[in-house]
Amino acid sequence: MRNKSRIVWDAVRKVLVYAAAGLTMLLLIGIIGYVLYKGLPQLSWQLITSVPSVTKKIDGILPYILNTVYVIVLSLLIVLPLGVGAAVYLTEYAQNRKLIRTIEFTTETLAGIPSIIYGLVGMLVFCQKLGFQSSLLAGSCTLVIMTLPTIIRTTQESLKTVPESYREGALGLGATKWHMVRTIVLPSSVDGIVTGCILAVGRIVGESAALLFTAGFGKIVADNIIAAYSRSGATLSVALYMLAFEEGNFDVAWAIAALLLCLVLVINLAARAVRAKAAKKH
Repeated sequence: MRNKSRIVWDAVRKVLVYAAAGLTMLLLIGIIGYVLYKGLPQLSWQLITSVPSVTKKIDGILPYILNTVYVIVLSLLIVLPLGVGAAVYLTEYAQNRKLIRTIEFTTETLAGIPSIIYGLVGMLVFCQKLGFQSSLLAGSCTLVIMTLPTIIRTTQESLKTVPESYREGALGLGATKWHMVRTIVLPSSVDGIVTGCILAVGRIVGESAALLFTAGFGKIVADNIIAAYSRSGATLSVALYMLAFEEGNFDVAWAIAALLLCLVLVINLAARAVRAKAAKKH
């Protein structure tokens, strides 16, 4: 009787697991398929390469695309060295266990703070106190603070998976601590670093609440990169919110949603290619 009940319960659990996995896949396919179905017909080369103009009655999303790229590039250039460096320090150099636990608790707490609070803090600190005004620079700095806990935690967990024998062998052969970290530990944990980068880019691309308070709603294409970072600019996610809920232009909003999905897919594929190439070299 016990064996029969175990067999029955195992079968029920197996069915529930497969049902949960199938439901998750259906939801994912349904959401992506519906967004692409509504958005792809609205996408055109003219829409992507045009600047929006009310007087000329032109719909365009070129400024939003450029602003999104600017924010991603600057945020990653700042957050990756900070996050990876902090993770290396906590894992390889820090000796005070109380300090390590405090920093880990702080990063976990920061990761759970709503993005709207980051936006308010970014507006008060970067826009007002530091004098950045509403600009892509202020928005990028705010996103750095938002994504820093993700980079630190993913990199730290990846560093912990490197076998201790690797470190002992390198140090036993006469390598310095930093040489061991640079040539052995970091290359062995590249998967976790790339994963953290993907998660950070995904949050940057999809963030709108924090950028509404810090980056603003600018629709002008800047003459150069410095000018772009010093003025207000709306990213794709912010433009999606403004077009859908403020202007009622749902056709362009669906087009932006489809473009965001394609952008995230391209970034994920590129990150996987970089990770595979780095793994081969290692």
